[in-house]
Amino acid sequence: MAAPKIDNSKYFVREIEKNDGCVLRMKQCYIGDVGCVVWDAAIVLAKYLETKTFYDPSAGVNMWCGRTVVELGAGTGVVGLMAATLGGEDVSELLPPPHYIIMADCIYYEQSIGPLVETLKQLSGPETSIICCYEQRTEGVNPEVENKFFELLQRNFTRETIPSDKQDPEFSSPDIHILHIRRKD
Repeated sequence: MAAPKIDNSKYFVREIEKNDGCVLRMKQCYIGDVGCVVWDAAIVLAKYLETKTFYDPSAGVNMWCGRTVVELGAGTGVVGLMAATLGGEDVSELLPPPHYIIMADCIYYEQSIGPLVETLKQLSGPETSIICCYEQRTEGVNPEVENKFFELLQRNFTRETIPSDKQDPEFSSPDIHILHIRRKD
């Protein structure tokens, strides 16, 4: 049986070069929205996962190897794929809670804010580190949506904004923010 033919006129390849020279290649739709696009916040977060804080083989640092990672709001899945290339193993067993929850550009859709925070509460444990990257949007209802998210989040979680000098120097932007979020004791 022949493999189905893929219509390449609907897609183009988005490449993200890793620090070791390997390249992640993602097909992205020319036309589409959620789940079809590699969003800028996803690229910023993917490259942040490679910073020396998390991954520096020459110093023996690999925070991803042997860890369980859950990606929320996967879209095209580029952030989860990056994490997997840095040390992902068999993740079929998800209990106890994951070491990391990573999420890129999940703070924009008003109806999902409550369920998103509830999902974080249910998935995370006291040792789970949540890494959230989002593009700050200033138009329409987006500022109100962000405010609602942070209001709900602060009830059960603490957050720390990662300064730009701790992010990948090439893949960062003043309107894209990275947060480390943890459950309150």
